[in-house]
Amino acid sequence: MNSPESLPVKNFRPRSLSGDGNKGLLVFVVTDGLTKKYSHVTALDQCSLSVERGEVFGLLGPNGSGKTTLLRLLLGFLHPTSGTARIDQFDCTLQSVAAHRQLAYLPGDARLYRQMRGRDLLAFFASLRPDNSLQRARQLAQRLDLDLARRVSLMSTGMRQKLALAVTLSIDAPLLILDEPTANLDPTVRATVTELILEARSRQRTVLLSSHILPEIEQVCDRVAILCQGRLVHTQVMSELRRRHRIRARLRGPFSKPPNELASLSIQTGPDGHVVIETCGDLAPLLGWLSTTTLDEIQIEPLGLRPVYDRFHANPATLDTPSRGDVRL
Repeated sequence: MNSPESLPVKNFRPRSLSGDGNKGLLVFVVTDGLTKKYSHVTALDQCSLSVERGEVFGLLGPNGSGKTTLLRLLLGFLHPTSGTARIDQFDCTLQSVAAHRQLAYLPGDARLYRQMRGRDLLAFFASLRPDNSLQRARQLAQRLDLDLARRVSLMSTGMRQKLALAVTLSIDAPLLILDEPTANLDPTVRATVTELILEARSRQRTVLLSSHILPEIEQVCDRVAILCQGRLVHTQVMSELRRRHRIRARLRGPFSKPPNELASLSIQTGPDGHVVIETCGDLAPLLGWLSTTTLDEIQIEPLGLRPVYDRFHANPATLDTPSRGDVRL
């Protein structure tokens, strides 16, 4: 049986910001100064970002950081106080119907008809859009190990989440907006959802993903935006982060100075003989130097998103300083 993503994806043409489809940056989702205020509360403040075609773009932030507001503005469910949002050049407020044709949306609290059986619900949703496929939905349900004979009212929370995923991912749209797609799922099914997201990217579909699970974001995303108190405070290119590592070791003798080509290393030594080294470059020259040192019990680990995330949410003072990653937005 063919996998759902092996079925053809309809042609779609995101436009270039420069007007040159061959040379310009292909962008599918754009927000410019997007702001939403409720009386004296600012839910989203001057958010400007761009998401490229075929990119998996992650949104990170605690509850109340502005993630859901941003998604609802993109979907046209809310009207912005100021600023604009576009999907494939369609204004999300003024041309919301046209924008909706470009996307499939999985809400964080998907509500399904409880009296329907799983197979009937898939057929119902497949009949609503010409770019949906019942065959593809059934294939997805099989991959997610979902019992379609059961009524929705008798399904567990995790089973209903799998059913909502099958409905959403079966839509042949160029943009997937997924709000907490792995909530209430066991680790095995989470791995399957990760595979499906990566398969979507391989088919040049664009994915906008909101999640609280840092390892999940690290595994699938090309870039990640961190929101805090309604502001977009940092954008992290994941290919750069994956080159950063932390080395923990114990010093058992004099510590030699690293060579000039490793001058960018961050080295911290403690009174108990422990050393922490952080690097953002190739590990090969670093490992060569470490082999000549008096370090013992060496442990090497990827730096990961956690310290980047904590820099903004554990220390609010950093919000006053624009992050380097914002320049790309």
